[in-house]
Amino acid sequence: MRTPSRGRRRGAAVASVGLVRALRRFTVRASLPEELMPLAQLVMNLRWSWHPETRDLFEALDPDLWRTCGGDPVKVLGEVSADRLATLAKDRRFVRRMQDVVEDLDDYLSAPHWYQSLGETAPASIAYFSAEFGITEVLPQYSGGLGILAGDHLKAASDLGVPLIGVGLLYRAGYFEQGLSADGWQLEHYPALDPNGLPVKLLRQSDGTAVVISVPLPEGRTLYAHVWRAQVGRVSLLLLDSDIEENAPAERGVTDRLYGGDEDHRLRQEMLLGIGGVRALRAYCQLTGTPAPEVFHANEGHAGFQGVERIRELTESHGLSFPEALQAVRAGTVFTTHTPVPAGIDRFPRALIERYFAGFGVPLEHLIPLGAEDDPTKFNMAHMGLRLGQRANGVSQLHGHVSRGMFRDLWPGFDEDDVPISSITNGVHAPTWTARELVDLGTQSSRTGDPFSAEQPVAFDGVDRISAGELWSVRRMLRVRLVEEVRRRLRETALSRGAAEAEVGWTDTAFDPDVLTIGFARRVPSYKRLTLMLRDPERLRALLLDPDRPVQLVIAGKSHPADDGGKQLIQQMVKFADDPAVRHRIAFLPGYDIGMARYLYWGCDVWLNNPLRPLEACGTSGMKAALNGGLNLSIRDGWWDEWFDGQNGWAIPTADGVVDPDRRDDVEARAIYDLLGTQVIPRFYETDRDGIPSRWVEMVRHTLRETGPRVLATRMVRDYVQRLYVPAAGSARSMAEGGYAPAREESAWRARLQERWSSIRVAHVEATGAGDTPEIGSTLALRAEVELPGLAPGDVEVQAAYGRVDDADGLHDVTTVPMTHEQTDGSRHWFTATLPLERTGAFGYTVRVLPQSAHLADPAELGLVATA
Repeated sequence: MRTPSRGRRRGAAVASVGLVRALRRFTVRASLPEELMPLAQLVMNLRWSWHPETRDLFEALDPDLWRTCGGDPVKVLGEVSADRLATLAKDRRFVRRMQDVVEDLDDYLSAPHWYQSLGETAPASIAYFSAEFGITEVLPQYSGGLGILAGDHLKAASDLGVPLIGVGLLYRAGYFEQGLSADGWQLEHYPALDPNGLPVKLLRQSDGTAVVISVPLPEGRTLYAHVWRAQVGRVSLLLLDSDIEENAPAERGVTDRLYGGDEDHRLRQEMLLGIGGVRALRAYCQLTGTPAPEVFHANEGHAGFQGVERIRELTESHGLSFPEALQAVRAGTVFTTHTPVPAGIDRFPRALIERYFAGFGVPLEHLIPLGAEDDPTKFNMAHMGLRLGQRANGVSQLHGHVSRGMFRDLWPGFDEDDVPISSITNGVHAPTWTARELVDLGTQSSRTGDPFSAEQPVAFDGVDRISAGELWSVRRMLRVRLVEEVRRRLRETALSRGAAEAEVGWTDTAFDPDVLTIGFARRVPSYKRLTLMLRDPERLRALLLDPDRPVQLVIAGKSHPADDGGKQLIQQMVKFADDPAVRHRIAFLPGYDIGMARYLYWGCDVWLNNPLRPLEACGTSGMKAALNGGLNLSIRDGWWDEWFDGQNGWAIPTADGVVDPDRRDDVEARAIYDLLGTQVIPRFYETDRDGIPSRWVEMVRHTLRETGPRVLATRMVRDYVQRLYVPAAGSARSMAEGGYAPAREESAWRARLQERWSSIRVAHVEATGAGDTPEIGSTLALRAEVELPGLAPGDVEVQAAYGRVDDADGLHDVTTVPMTHEQTDGSRHWFTATLPLERTGAFGYTVRVLPQSAHLADPAELGLVATA
């Protein structure tokens, strides 16, 4: 006869082997003693992710647990024992140390910084929208460079005192965790994230209930979301979460994972980011008393619907028409494009947009043209971003040039150089990415003060006071740390792919802390050419196994889950690295994230980057390596095209004129092998009598001193503030005066201008004064007759454009000067200008007419031009 207890045991046994899943997961924390309550404040401000003293404090809670938790203070605080906390509460030294860290944070949060010196012209608040934010691996809401850049933007804004508010989505499964199968195929795992176990707080009403944001969907459905707030130093980051009880099952999954799902799913995500993001901002500002944002910065096209929502607000709150509201919204909007290829742009079926926005409050006949492109069945999010943003930029000088070419059709009649897309080169957050030992050594110190105070332009001249021996010693120590991490990860990866314990002993001696170490880590789309180094496998093998001067390669990166081509590239690389003959010299490490990246940036001697030029918008990973004394070996693309100077690394020659892609890859791969064999490797192994590669160390020193200050995110954010945010705030304020009267007037003026522009004509141009044989130093007097039916001279700017002329009469190195209005006869007007003849050779000129308004940020903005 079965006893009840035996039956219970059998039931327990069945449950233990059955597939039982929790409905919810949450973290149970020990209650903090009163003396240690400030730890809760410290852990909820993500400044700990770049502040060493705060991290040291959390490590002191339990050093063993700190290592087990991978340096995650949130996890440590969730798992530290109550007994340990009770002991520390009585430890006066620890409590004093904690109070010092708390006071330092309070000073950081309250003291005026650089931004506070700008005065009233600076916007009181700026909203920064991005689909992903890479702040710390503890908050895995990023996939790659776009998110890391957004995280660094927030951190640098905090350091500078910029009143930024970040807006994004809280993905319950993040992007994905990467593994490898036995045959080297990428495997994706989506961990369930519990917001209550993350360093975020739910935004609540004054009565304690959660703030709920709603976004209308078709068929009378509604998408609801909670708002979680992460504190990034002085900057608040609002993350919207649709996995709440108010939603139907389909809507609960909208924020399930980053860059997942079909077009319908992605559209709902981007509506929640843009429309819901604006609504979350309004609620947050009202609850906290934070000034409403004057400037809205859309980091890529994913966030474009924020402009549509703001247009809807103005039409309802102030009775503006769509064109009037568009002028007001555009004035305060900044759009940054990161995409150098049309294939990287989000494009939705026009029918899908019409379905989702029917009845939204913005007429479809006005909304659809915002995203119009050559294909009338598509709605282009980048085009909408450019049409909604009065100010737009690329993320390096070269990318700005590429973007002007890629989007020039939106400004027909203008030369590529006239397209109103500027560039601000990306930067990286030095306190996040620089090895602590290098900072302590003084590589980022300056005779003029603390560079991290961000109160002044940075100069890393402190590196000149460091001896070659000290610099080389720290660089080797960082290489040792990387080698240890590589060995650990190689072992874990081998076991996860099915190897037995007895088969992984080789990982204990893999890699060598005294061998030239090259890093290559990034996302794995085809244009980044992960496998270019494998074009000649035997030549690569010879470099790896050279008995006197070997090299070792650490490789990492994730392919998008739907990109089988990228996964095949990873598999090819893994197959090569699995070879027992070379596996101690080359490794592909799965699981690339912020935590792994730091070891790579710290320890690699050379950072390799070999994209197809000019398809790398910026490439900030090489910047992070440079901050640690890593030398770049890179195609001249992105930031490297701008700041390579011959002493901070090596430029890989490009085969730009070669059409056949296989031949181009062969040519550029050979160039990499040649550079390694003839320049990089010899310089690394060429040592003086003290065993120091002095010429190499001087390149390291030069990189830290000259390249370091340029690549800082504080430099980047200063550029955004001065060149885009402050002017945008001025434009937005101007448009809003008198109940948006200027927006109404500007809209009417633009409508009248566009209606009559086709009638504008440069009827006649005559030149005098140069004589039959013009000489340098003389001048040319121009007089142009321009017909402006229905318009006044003040509506336009007439320009003389002149420069070098080619055999086809094309103008180059063009200079423009405004012409002066002199005479009117009905609709005919005469304008004059004097042109200096400043250089010899073929010279040409023309006259063109452009719109003119005090509210234009650029004369090409409207895409209207009339040329002689």
